[in-house]
Amino acid sequence: MSFTLPSLIAIVVSYLIGSLSFAVIVSKTLGMADPRSYGSKNPGATNVLRSGNKGAALATLLLDALKGWVPVFVIHQFGAQWGLGAGVAALAGLAAFLGHLYPVFFGFQGGKGVATAAGVLVGIAPWLGLATGATWLIIAIFFRYSSLSSLVAAFFAPAYYLIGGGIAWPLDRTVLIALIIMSLLLIWRHRENIRRLAAGTESKLGSSKKQN
Repeated sequence: MSFTLPSLIAIVVSYLIGSLSFAVIVSKTLGMADPRSYGSKNPGATNVLRSGNKGAALATLLLDALKGWVPVFVIHQFGAQWGLGAGVAALAGLAAFLGHLYPVFFGFQGGKGVATAAGVLVGIAPWLGLATGATWLIIAIFFRYSSLSSLVAAFFAPAYYLIGGGIAWPLDRTVLIALIIMSLLLIWRHRENIRRLAAGTESKLGSSKKQN
């Protein structure tokens, strides 16, 4: 695909939207401690939950997912008049995801991107998001490791896209590449969790341990 000025603007704006670290914003708005100062120091919903404020954690989760979904949805709905198709929408979603991982507004120190990635998947194809989310939930129920659930879901997301391509949704090479990059980055951001899983020291869902 060729990049036009509208597509470049869409990708840059999506990155800036993704750079809004809602874990930090929500916490500061509610007068809570900066999530980068406690627990895993990861600015995400899981770490905000360690503060004991479930409402703040839920708000962070939803807002982080929305910032991945909104750019993809907007381009799908209104991008055609600017020559923006599914490929640009997926790249915009990837840009929002990268913004969450490396936010320009917060010293490029962001979260792991699970919620934002989920939002991107729902924006690309709701059934793709549902299938990947169901995978996360099944692993979480049986093994009670949030990190393992995220890793398995990251692995299966591109596979689901390929399997359903041409059946449940159109198959686009740029979308597939964007999903693969996003999945690889998710796995990379969970490298410390992988080490702890291998060592048997990773904390489970509902555990009081301060790891993530």
